[in-house]
Formats: sequence, C-alpha cells, structure tokens
Amino acid sequence: MSVEHYENFPVASLLCPPALRPAVTAIYHYARTADDLADEGSAAAAQRLADLADYRADLDAVADGAAPGGRWPAVFGPLGVQMHRHALPRRLLSDLLDAFEQDVRNPPYPDRAALLDYCRRSANPIGRLLLHLYGVADAESLRRSDAICSALQLINFWQDLGVDAARGRFYVPRDELRAAGLSLDELAQRQDSPALRALVRRLCDWAGELMREGAPLAPSLPGRAGWELRLVVQGGLRILEKIAAMDHATVRSRPTLSAADAPRLLWRAWRMGAQR
Repeated sequence: MSVEHYENFPVASLLCPPALRPAVTAIYHYARTADDLADEGSAAAAQRLADLADYRADLDAVADGAAPGGRWPAVFGPLGVQMHRHALPRRLLSDLLDAFEQDVRNPPYPDRAALLDYCRRSANPIGRLLLHLYGVADAESLRRSDAICSALQLINFWQDLGVDAARGRFYVPRDELRAAGLSLDELAQRQDSPALRALVRRLCDWAGELMREGAPLAPSLPGRAGWELRLVVQGGLRILEKIAAMDHATVRSRPTLSAADAPRLLWRAWRMGAQR
C-alpha cells in the first residue's frame, strides 16, 4: 500500500491475506484521515474538534447502516462496507477518535498511567481490530496485542521526542521529568543533556519491556498474520536499538528504519518462530 506519510511498520503489506486487505486498508485510511484532521494544516483547535465531531457522526452513520455526509466519501464508503462485512466493533473505531481529540487538546501527561490510558485509545484499538479480522479473541492474545501496540506508541514518542517538542507536544511523564531535574522549558527548547538522555533511556527500557511482554503473540498466530506481527515487533525493537546507538539523543535527531534494516528484521522474525 502506497502512503504519503512515513510509517515505521507495514500497512496492508503483501503478508496480509488478500481477502483482508480491503478491510485493513479501510481501517488505515479511516485512522490516517482522522489523524490528519487532528494534526495537519493550520486550522485552529476549535475547527479541528468540529471536524472530528463531523467525522464521528459519519462513523455512527455507517455503523447504523445510514449514508454518511459528503465530506469523506473515500473513507466512509469503503469503511462502511468493511464494518458490515466483518462486524468491526464500532467502539474500537470510536476510541481512536477519542485519542485524536485528546491530541488536539494537548493535555499534560502526569505519569505513565496517563500515557498508557492514551495508548489504550490511540494504539491498542488497531491491534484489536486486526485480531478481530483474524478471528482471534481470547483474553491472553488481546492482552499481548495491547502490550505490543502500547509499546509501539511509546517507541514512537521517544523516537519523535525532538519533533514533538518543536510542535509543543510533550509526552514525557511530568513526574519523571521533575524527578530527573528537568523542566518543560528545557524540553521545549530541545536542550540536550545527560539527564535527558538518561530519562529517555529509562523510558525506552519501559517500552522495550512492554514489547517483549507482548511478543509471544506473534509466533502464536498462523501463517501471514504471524509473520506480519513478527516484523512489527522486530521493527519496534530495532528502533529502540537505533535510539540506544545515538545515546538516546532523540531530542536532537530522529532515527528511522530503512531498507538496510530489512535482512536483520527478517532474520530476527524467523528466529522468533524457530525459538517458539
């Protein structure tokens, strides 16, 4: 699937079963468009929230079998078809909009629990929607999926530390920022320091622990689904390695995956299955 935005991880890739690609693509476009309403362009916060309210109304319309408004036909036409074809849970799709509205309001995050609550709505619904498509619904698989998705969201925060700070977005828990002897102003000005690097290291360790907690889900899934998730897990862990290699100075620059990482990711993904 060709997308204009940088993505760490595959979306509707060749590993996705062809029968599910329309649903995965519809979910992606739904989430990507809503994220753009929250983040892109120069609209004021009030306008962004109004647009997201209209977007939610279209979600409710197609979920109820009614016609959506005319603003986003390329999103809600396919999404409506896939919602009814696969009985996609409306609540999970709605949770994503809650997270995007929270992004517009840009609240402080006092501690890790607040960040995980954000991840519960911004990231975990995607994993649960994909498991729904694969017919996986047991509690342990959902728990591990949530751990992987929350880890991916957190990794993205620490990867984007400087980018987010330049935009006035601060996802570092305020209690840990204070405990490190750092101020929000220092972070906003992207001031690199040993204290900030040590904090980023601790936060990356947290994300890595979550990822490893969820990782056993990947080799437990059969066929293409398992391979897709193994690569997602290894992609997240590889980003953490790249952050460590730059001594956790992501306030200064942003590490990314590239084609050169592909052989390493494939080897590690294979080993996840071999070691099961």
